Amino acid sequence: MSTTIHPEPQLDRSITVNGSPTALGNVAVHTTALDWLRDRGLTGAKEGCAEGECGACSVLVARPGTDTPTEWTAVNACLLPVASLDGQEVITSEGLGSPADLHPVQQELAVRGGSQCGFCTPGFVCSMAAEFYRSGRTTANGHRDHEHGPNGFDLHALSGNLCRCTGYRPIRDAAYALGEPTADDALAARRLAPPPPPAATAMEVDGAEFLRPAELDDVLELLAESPEAQIVAGSTDVGVEVNIRGVRKPLIVAIDRLSALREFDFGPDEVRIGAAMTLSEIERLLKGRVPLLAQLFPQFASRLIRNGATIGGNLGTASPIGDTPPALLALEASLVLASRRGERVVPLADYFTGYRQTSKAPDELIRSVLIPLPLEPLTAFHKIAKRRFDDISSVAVGYAVDVEDGVVRRARIGLGGVAATPLRARATEDALIGRPWTERTVREAAAVMAAEGTPMDDHRASASYRSAMLGQSLLRFYAENASREEASA
Repeated sequence: MSTTIHPEPQLDRSITVNGSPTALGNVAVHTTALDWLRDRGLTGAKEGCAEGECGACSVLVARPGTDTPTEWTAVNACLLPVASLDGQEVITSEGLGSPADLHPVQQELAVRGGSQCGFCTPGFVCSMAAEFYRSGRTTANGHRDHEHGPNGFDLHALSGNLCRCTGYRPIRDAAYALGEPTADDALAARRLAPPPPPAATAMEVDGAEFLRPAELDDVLELLAESPEAQIVAGSTDVGVEVNIRGVRKPLIVAIDRLSALREFDFGPDEVRIGAAMTLSEIERLLKGRVPLLAQLFPQFASRLIRNGATIGGNLGTASPIGDTPPALLALEASLVLASRRGERVVPLADYFTGYRQTSKAPDELIRSVLIPLPLEPLTAFHKIAKRRFDDISSVAVGYAVDVEDGVVRRARIGLGGVAATPLRARATEDALIGRPWTERTVREAAAVMAAEGTPMDDHRASASYRSAMLGQSLLRFYAENASREEASA
């Protein structure tokens, strides 16, 4: 293979940790950022679950911001390969403050009784610090409700930090007591300068390679020559495979910082979302303009996961219980697939072909997601799970319906968790379209919807429960929207 595609390994790789450049070293390419940090004496971050569930490993990374050039983003260090942080800036709980000079977040947690046994508190500190530094926090959300404090603190920032051994209220009280960063806060000032540019990285250790190509064309060339390569963006899925199942692919290709995969455009006819954009970035850029996705985002795992997980990654895994497919199916989204041969557009409804199988060729990459405009006026995302947040769905349903003069003109319903693939509820759509938007119509359609898919029994839910939830979901959707339509008639 050419040296352009497989460049010589670099010897000067480094990460700026708590303000100090630190040599990356000759570490195995599957080494996690958590293990690398702890091996260097930064033991505040802990391994609790090794799958991004508990948040004990949370650290801050300087990432491109949506409102400021740089944003301090909390991520799960247990999932990230440390090689993906080459050339980047990382702050751990030790870098936020010291016993003699506590950071405001550390101070509030201490004085309000939010400090825990010590295992999970540093992760809380980092997640809380990311929200502390969020631009516009105190002005954009300066109201109190069950998820925001009077200082605008969004409790979803802590949804991925699961330990509650102190009780939840002291932690919440500490979060709600935070003010603005002071004028001499160096981390606040750092947001005004650009983040480090992505470093083209080449590592080869013990026969395994980690590559971060500089351009999309280089990635497509790699895939053409090595279609078995493991593509990594946020690593929220691959990291679990590495940690829990011991998977060690010989070639890792990182694509998360490629500008060609991070395009965003809200045009007159469609929304174009780059596949390597994280869900948190998409949420902030959309600003609620796609209401169905606005309902989805808070229910997708946790903020820590959404800060790393990409929309292309969630579709690329082709999981039947992924949260974005049902919503995107209802929105009639399409995917732009790129390879060295060129690009093609595939409707998402035709993309899933079997359990974790798709129509994407081995040498193809998801470049972007296209959502046609205008949007249907009635939309909803229903997720049935054992926990309200940070959980895997038993059933997920996305709705996009248009009712005109009391008659259903269009209906698009996406389902997850009830078959080997995400799918459209086409029989239910047919039972609605052209019929009056009434309780009778919806009850008849709900009976059809209960029979959609091929649900199965597993540890999350029984097949009969899943079927029942499908029918109930449609009844709930009608109950939530019937009065709205009657009022507008």
